[in-house]
Amino acid sequence: MPDLRLKFDDYDVSARIDKAPDAIASLVLAHGAGAPMHHATLEAISAKCVEAHISVLRFNFPYMEAGKNRTDSQPIATLAIKAALQLAAKKLTGPLFVGGHSFGGRMASHAVVDHNLDVAGLIFCSFPLHTPTKPGIARAEHMDAIQAPMLFLSGTRDGMAQHDLMESVVKRIGAQLHWLDTADHGYKVLKRTRQRTDDVFEEMIATIKPFVEQIVQG
Repeated sequence: MPDLRLKFDDYDVSARIDKAPDAIASLVLAHGAGAPMHHATLEAISAKCVEAHISVLRFNFPYMEAGKNRTDSQPIATLAIKAALQLAAKKLTGPLFVGGHSFGGRMASHAVVDHNLDVAGLIFCSFPLHTPTKPGIARAEHMDAIQAPMLFLSGTRDGMAQHDLMESVVKRIGAQLHWLDTADHGYKVLKRTRQRTDDVFEEMIATIKPFVEQIVQG
């Protein structure tokens, strides 16, 4: 499907829908801080979702659309996600999920809380729990307020998701966590030591699909 326009407040940004045949659900997928919606990472995640009968709506945050390096403020980013969900509700079918890669997933979690968004679930790909040099859990303090089911997919070599801290957060908020075998924050894997035979995006959808199906089927 051709790119769309996502308009909210004074902003007008690019968006794209990847519609799945016989879709059981739809996912608003936000990009990370350093790359737009057409980055290979989001393309790969979206393609696997479509194969699993999950339609995907991607979009650019305003700063990315304008070619700026500095990310949008939380209020602007969360408004973009709210608008994307509203567009997805008009264009797509099935229960609505929201999430994203890194910064996009983090802002999706804030959007659900800040705007009291009604979503079926949240999917976080490489959630940036902390900066690489300052481990902590402050970025997850708001997540206790989220009532919808949550799934975290983090690489075992992700420098922004220290294992013990991520495990403690997931346990506290009652979420699900899958560690991606030898993957780093950008999903690069160590082929020599990786025990799985599938690629990292196949590993991701192997966890996302049953998570979505369980929620959809009730």
